Amino acid sequence: MKKELVKTKILQKREVAPNIFEFIIDADNALRESKAGQFIHIKCGDGVYLRRPISICELFENKLRFLFEVKGEGTRELAENEQGDFLDILGPLGIGFTTNKTYQTPVVIGGGIGIYPLLQVAKEVNPITILGFRNKSLITLEDDFKKVSKDVIITTDDGSYGRKGLVTDSLCEILSKKTVDAIFVCGPMPMIKAVRKIALEHNIFCEVSLEERMACGIGACLCCATKVKSPVVGEDYTYFHVCKAGPVFDAKEVMLDE
Repeated sequence: MKKELVKTKILQKREVAPNIFEFIIDADNALRESKAGQFIHIKCGDGVYLRRPISICELFENKLRFLFEVKGEGTRELAENEQGDFLDILGPLGIGFTTNKTYQTPVVIGGGIGIYPLLQVAKEVNPITILGFRNKSLITLEDDFKKVSKDVIITTDDGSYGRKGLVTDSLCEILSKKTVDAIFVCGPMPMIKAVRKIALEHNIFCEVSLEERMACGIGACLCCATKVKSPVVGEDYTYFHVCKAGPVFDAKEVMLDE
């Protein structure tokens, strides 16, 4: 897929939770070819040199939706843009999720801001969805996931909404009742590692989306390398760039615990 540099208009902007912003931008350009799990690389403002990688949340009607949390200078400048402004974007980038197969009982699992690249996945595979948050005030996209999922389970660390506990508790409960044939996951690394372990133990096809710091977004700067099993006979592992070979990897190939 050809990646392009585009300048595209912000059609809508809103703050959906404290310091979490949603932008809907015009995708009547190269961005219309984006796939679930890919990302865009955005120039945040004149005061920030490096672009910021932002996961693609949803595509609809030649529009692209993304959400992000304000964490530093770059995302703070990005959040200062308003409806009608234009963004300088490189994309779509990376390898997305495998949604072009037929799954009987897929499960989508997201934690915190890691839920955002999973909405488009859910739209395409109609899964059971498990979403984990620290507390009720941080919950976003619940209604969106309910529209495209067989069932949605919300967990919170403090029990302020939904089920109290970890997403893995709900996953294990599902596995005790159903035969799951695919798991798609994105979120904090401890959560990804825990879900990956369960998937491997049950021999379930699982794809993980890794969130790493990126600079160039095209595999040139080498700062987002991750350890994967080596395709070369006699070598145990090698390193691939998350921005180019990922951000989505087969759970059997990426080496997160080693």
